Amino acid sequence: MPTEPDLVLPTMEAIRRWSGVDLPNAAARHGLADFTALLAELEALRGSMAFEDEPSSFEAALRDCRETGA
Repeated sequence: MPTEPDLVLPTMEAIRRWSGVDLPNAAARHGLADFTALLAELEALRGSMAFEDEPSSFEAALRDCRETGA
């Protein structure tokens, strides 16, 4: 079994402390291990994009996400 990133155990403890919920299964723990790679990918994008790049404006994003009342 590959070694887990250092982030896994402290994050599991933080989840337990904040929500009172333990990770439910091995799949959840595996997903948490993948979180380190996601953070690295997001960090690589830092400074390269602005909110205005997509969607074109904050107002357009709000309109696109608005729920329609029934």
